[in-house]
Amino acid sequence: MSSNEALFRALDSVIDPELRRPITELGMVGDARLDGTRAEVTILLTIAGCPLRSTIEADVRAALLTLPGVDQVAVALDVMDPQQRAALREQLASRRTPFSDPASLTRVIAVASGKGGVGKSSITANLSTALAARGFKVGLIDADVHGFSIPSLMGINQNPTRVDDMILPPVAHGVKVISIGMFLDSNQPVIWRGPMLHRALEQFLSDVYFGDLDFLFLDLPPGTGDIAISVSQLLPNSELLVVTTPQSTATEVAERAGTIALQTKQKVIGVVENMSHLQMPDGSRMEIFGSGGGAKLSESLSDQLGYPVPLLAQLPLEEALREGSDQGTPVVLSAPQSPSAMVLSALAESLGQRPRGLAGRSLPMSIQ
Repeated sequence: MSSNEALFRALDSVIDPELRRPITELGMVGDARLDGTRAEVTILLTIAGCPLRSTIEADVRAALLTLPGVDQVAVALDVMDPQQRAALREQLASRRTPFSDPASLTRVIAVASGKGGVGKSSITANLSTALAARGFKVGLIDADVHGFSIPSLMGINQNPTRVDDMILPPVAHGVKVISIGMFLDSNQPVIWRGPMLHRALEQFLSDVYFGDLDFLFLDLPPGTGDIAISVSQLLPNSELLVVTTPQSTATEVAERAGTIALQTKQKVIGVVENMSHLQMPDGSRMEIFGSGGGAKLSESLSDQLGYPVPLLAQLPLEEALREGSDQGTPVVLSAPQSPSAMVLSALAESLGQRPRGLAGRSLPMSIQ
């Protein structure tokens, strides 16, 4: 192997932190040569203001210093020209919604609730993080445009990077995340009606480059409004996970969020009961919001939809879950041995048990 080939082989291990692909595959290595014990390389950034340029530079240095005989690395950072960026866009994405393709192997899970305040967003953030920690490729769309909270829950302060008309989502805890909150200068309200909400979701699905995903989660707004309908239209293969609390009022409202599947033809994969109980110091449980709501909702949805809708998990009311959310580190990472983290990890494990495959799908075959 020549010295230049060895440099490129080493750079194969450097992954672009936004695109999650090797920089050699993305055409980001402009030149690489070895001068004695000094490696010299030019890296072509997608845009001049790339927010992760220092990360890329550090990773390039670290990769080249692993080569025998290399003790110095000089990294020059340059920028792709318009033709190179156009070639990159052509390589990465097309102007369509890839997850709506019936042949897509990405499992799309929309997390819904009847009312706000039941912990739907925290559960979505933790499930996506737990699956990413298990090696799955995971994307997360904050579809709650009016009440977005995913950036805070995931600890994201970075804005998305734009490569012309393609958006590269920030990555947090191994999850590619997009939210309308990333495009606002401050905590200003979003005052939009139905058509604009539909278009925002459509752009998240078509303009944002997620790459190949095993799972795509959508944190839906409460209720059965515009976004819930748009999700069923734009992502007809999506599944619903319904979140409730044990309280009877919350359960009744959550039932509406689940039975929307009768009209949208989505499948409800299960129910998660949050704030199920508070563990007391003496080992007893205090059921602050009552009991049995999740089981009741599971039974009701099963009867109305005509197939089993299991109660998948019951989450305790726990300080660690709230602390992780406030800190931007989901509890499955910040306190993995806590009761809530263990329940969420077990739920993620069960969701990850269903492999991606071609079972039940039509293959493009014709008889000549």
